[in-house]
Amino acid sequence: MTFVGNLGELSPYEARDAAGFVESMQRLKERSGLTYRELEERAARSGDVLARSTLADILRRTSLPRPDVLAAFVRACGDGRRVGAWLDARDRIAADTAAAAPTAPNPDPDTEAGAEDQPRIEQSMGSRPRRTRGRTVVLATGLTVSLLALVIWALASGSSDAPGAPAAAATTPRIPAVGWVTIRPARTPDLCLTDGRDRDGAYASAVAVQLPCAQATVPRTYLEPAGEGLYRIQWHHPQHGRGCLTVMSTGPVKGMLEPRDDCGQATLFRVEATAADSVEGFRLRPANSSRCIGIADRDTTEEAEAIQERCTGTADQRFLIRTG
Repeated sequence: MTFVGNLGELSPYEARDAAGFVESMQRLKERSGLTYRELEERAARSGDVLARSTLADILRRTSLPRPDVLAAFVRACGDGRRVGAWLDARDRIAADTAAAAPTAPNPDPDTEAGAEDQPRIEQSMGSRPRRTRGRTVVLATGLTVSLLALVIWALASGSSDAPGAPAAAATTPRIPAVGWVTIRPARTPDLCLTDGRDRDGAYASAVAVQLPCAQATVPRTYLEPAGEGLYRIQWHHPQHGRGCLTVMSTGPVKGMLEPRDDCGQATLFRVEATAADSVEGFRLRPANSSRCIGIADRDTTEEAEAIQERCTGTADQRFLIRTG
């Protein structure tokens, strides 16, 4: 059976904060079996700088390491093929930390306003602001220049919109949730991709099928970024271990997805945000082909297999990726 592996393999994406990330680094060092001096020497042989005193200090703290130090450390520990994943996980935690940081409150205008703020305060209280004639002339001139520049820009751009019309809101590309997730066909969100058998009974091993999510608690699905916008889809099973979904290239289940224990050789997927017919979701595209993952025969029933097929943009090729 191909669905075997090491449940304990370390993933940097399991950490949710800086302290947890440093703990993951500590475990990676322990698994390497190397001392600080040996790590420093291995890094030097690879052209990296990794002072053992610096590393010891990093592993005692609860703050994120610098990216260059992290990359050198991961390579020295023998996990060089996943340097991109470690850096991506670090950057995500750094971004989450920055987003959660409280912003400084606005100063109390009654106690902290300076001389430049005084006209604004008086105006809000109903008094006429004290402004010099010179300042009024400058402000009026600046306003005229700004309006003129706006009109010139609109004419030069050939836009049919009237000057001053609000621009279309910039959109931020959506990215999928990572870590422990469920992957559900967008048309049938009560079904999840999980292990099953092909309906023809032509293959003895597990393949990815859609089953009710309430029945699909095992194996658990882990979406692991592999760098450069690529992802591995891992399945973790309490008996069979870990497997990564791989598109079958030959045999009776050609095009279907099988969990293979060699995640280093497993299929990498592009996970692309899509929205059509008021149904949002993600499209799964094997990185080594121009095709998409869909549901065999566009079936909405239980036990229908996931399969690689020509990209059509139809609803059966859209998936919901939810934390779970």
